Amino acid sequence: MANLTRHLENIRGVYGVPCVVAVNRFPTDTEAEIDKVVELVAQRGVRAFPATHFADGGPGAEALAKGVLQILDEPSPYTFSYTYPDELSLKAKAETIATRLYGASAVTWDAKAARRLQRIEDDGYGALPVCIAKTQYSFSTDPTLRGAPSGHALHVREVRLSAGAGFVVLVCGDVMTMPGLPRTPASAQIDLTEDGTILGLS
Repeated sequence: MANLTRHLENIRGVYGVPCVVAVNRFPTDTEAEIDKVVELVAQRGVRAFPATHFADGGPGAEALAKGVLQILDEPSPYTFSYTYPDELSLKAKAETIATRLYGASAVTWDAKAARRLQRIEDDGYGALPVCIAKTQYSFSTDPTLRGAPSGHALHVREVRLSAGAGFVVLVCGDVMTMPGLPRTPASAQIDLTEDGTILGLS
């Protein structure tokens, strides 16, 4: 709940967006477990909707869908905002994300990453938004640090410019990003004969 509570605080307090919680219910979950989650979420002023789409498909998410439509029809007590203004430096954007969303006290940089960030800024890309690539298991860069840790340092080991997409990627901790395709992907060597034989698979 500490982890979920921080997400709710970020969604409402940082982004200014109303929200609901989808409780992805699996066949092995008990009524007591589901009821407890709904109760704890309600204590934080948010509605939770158990959904069984895992087992039942679309009909299992009907209550969740109606809950989303209901909250969209209600006047919102929040005002939408971004995490940071565009005019901040890339370094300041990273620090804002780390402190406002992740509960970190500081951002630390590999020397090479810091130089790369400065070069990107000097080349005129400072107004781009920042994307953080980090473990999905924690608000920190340590996947074993669960809940809602605070006071940790977000360590940036690599900086990548995605100029075409329009953002700067900060690679943090030991996270592995998806590899890109080679210049000539293997699919270019694969073919199908008239009799249905596949060629080029290795």
